[in-house]
Parts: sequence; C-alpha cells; structure tokens
Amino acid sequence: MKKLKVGVIGLGMGASHVRGFNSHPSSEVMAVADVDKARLDSRADELGVEKRYSDPMEMLAKEKLDIAAIVVPNKFHKPLTIAALEAGCHVLCEKPMAMNAKEAEEMLKASKRCRKRLMINFSFRFTPQSYALKQEVDSGILGKIYYARTVWLRRRGMPGFGGWFGQKKLAGGGPIIDLGVHRLDLALYLMNYPKPVWVMAATFDHIAREKALKSGKLFDVEDMGVASIKFDDGAMLTLEASWAGNIKNNEEMETRLLGSKGGLRQFNLGEGYEFDAEIYLERDGRQYDMRLHPPVPAARQSMHHLVDCIIEDKPHTATGEEGLVVMKILDAIYKSAATGKPVSLK
Repeated sequence: MKKLKVGVIGLGMGASHVRGFNSHPSSEVMAVADVDKARLDSRADELGVEKRYSDPMEMLAKEKLDIAAIVVPNKFHKPLTIAALEAGCHVLCEKPMAMNAKEAEEMLKASKRCRKRLMINFSFRFTPQSYALKQEVDSGILGKIYYARTVWLRRRGMPGFGGWFGQKKLAGGGPIIDLGVHRLDLALYLMNYPKPVWVMAATFDHIAREKALKSGKLFDVEDMGVASIKFDDGAMLTLEASWAGNIKNNEEMETRLLGSKGGLRQFNLGEGYEFDAEIYLERDGRQYDMRLHPPVPAARQSMHHLVDCIIEDKPHTATGEEGLVVMKILDAIYKSAATGKPVSLK
C-alpha cells in the first residue's frame, strides 16, 4: 500500500513527530522545515530526512504532502495550519490549538472549507493508562461524574527561560497554556467533554518575576495558574499548573475523577513521564481499589492514530472542535485572572 507523505514544520519538539510518523508502516516523513538553518540541518541529518526547507511555505508549495505536522511556537499555529490545509494536507497541530479561541475558530473553519482533517496533539490521551481509563469510564463504572481535579505542577521547570515560552506575544501564556492544556484535555476527554458554563481563575508570577529581574531575561507570563470550571451538568473541575512552585516533587501530574459509583486517579511515577492508574469502588458496603497497570490495551501514538483514521476513513479523536472548547476555557481562565471575576461561557 502507498505510504502517506508527511511534512513536519518545526524541529524542536517536531523531532518526536518525525519519529512517530516514521514508525508507522503506512506513513513516511518526506520533508521537514525549520527557520533555524543550523537546527534544520543537524536534526534532518540525525533523523535521516533528505528534503529540508528553511521556509515552511516553500515546502507546502513544492511537496505533495498528505499530512503536515505543525510543531512551532503557538503564535504560528494558525497561519501555518491554514496554509497546510489550503495546500491539501490533513494537519496534526501541536497543543495548544492556537493563541486564543478566535484563531482556533478560523482554523476549524478552514479545515471544514478545505475538507481536510484537523487534529490537535493532545498526546496525554495516548498512553496505556489513559486508554484503559477511558474504556472504564465509558462502561459506566464511575456512575455520574460530579467532580474532577487535574494538575501538572513543577517545582522548578520553566522551559527555555528567557525564550519564547515565557513571552506572551509568542506563547499566549505560561504553564496554564503549556502544561495545563494537556491535563485539562485529559480530564475533559475522560468526562466526555461536558459543556463549560463558567470559569473562575487566578494566575501568579512571584518566583519567575524575581528570577527574570535578576537575570535580565524577558518573562511576562504566569509561573502558576489555578482555575475552577463549572459545567452545564453540574460537575466541577479544578485545574492547577505551574512551572515554579515550592512543592516537594520536581514534577507532579495527576488527574482525579469522582463519581456517584466510583472514582479514579491517574498519576506519574517517580516524578517522571511514566504513569499508573487506579479505580476506587464500593460494593455492598465494602471499598475496593482496582489498579490499572500494564498489560492494558495498547495505546497508539497520536501520529499513528491520525494515519490509521485517514487510511480507514473513520473519525479521529482530539478534534479541532475539542481543541476549540479547550481554547475557550483557556481564554476564560486568563480573562478571569486578569479581572478577578468569574467569566461566563454560556
């Protein structure tokens, strides 16, 4: 069978996209693009990709690609996604979908206009534990979900301090839009994406602001944010995300759901990126803990999922529509933090 031709724009985190698509038997990365010429050449050599472009628009114009992966600073997600869609590509766009909900809406409209898929790389859905938990939740084991808490906290972990991650004009925000977006999507995904109706939030920059002043580095986003989100079915979700906070662990990730029949918890192991998961139940007045650990049903990478869905002509998950819901919540979080008031999403 003919392989789907893939182009990857951005070779920072984009290197993992190249490896992901190349590990699927039905897709191959044919070209890569990066405006940093030194990084372009070194990464392309390392990854074994011959065709390389310093101008992503040139790549989209010259290469007849089936899929384009957009793995660049958030500011450029919208223009490059729309350009790729208009060039006839399905798109896998890194999270967050865009700088704000308005941009996300434009991307979604372009996807529909061009009749091409738009998938957002909410990669934390694609772990064995997430896959198993989703199956359990969909079976009804938790009953009615009424509360959730999802966090990604770092003791000190500000990516590329002084670089684009800490600049609002390029990133749109700090850990809420960088880390929180992953845990937010995972919680919403497990909850079957209930409709948000209002958000109350706060952001802080006490640690990073002092560090920026001392080092002379540019940093104008939060280093921690918290939010409460209410849904139309009465459920609540608490979100916490930080790049810097005085906690014990270097890296702490957890998602909890509480339901009328049971609860669940997914958490990282050893302050790293391996996960475990548990479900807590009551039967006939007795409490039971059920641990979900390998072997569990295999979870495909997001790149594999998109390729399979294109080949098999079936719907994909992590859709542009879901990405838009996340962006609307993120917009409301930053607005609420700025105004000190709840923000309605009705």
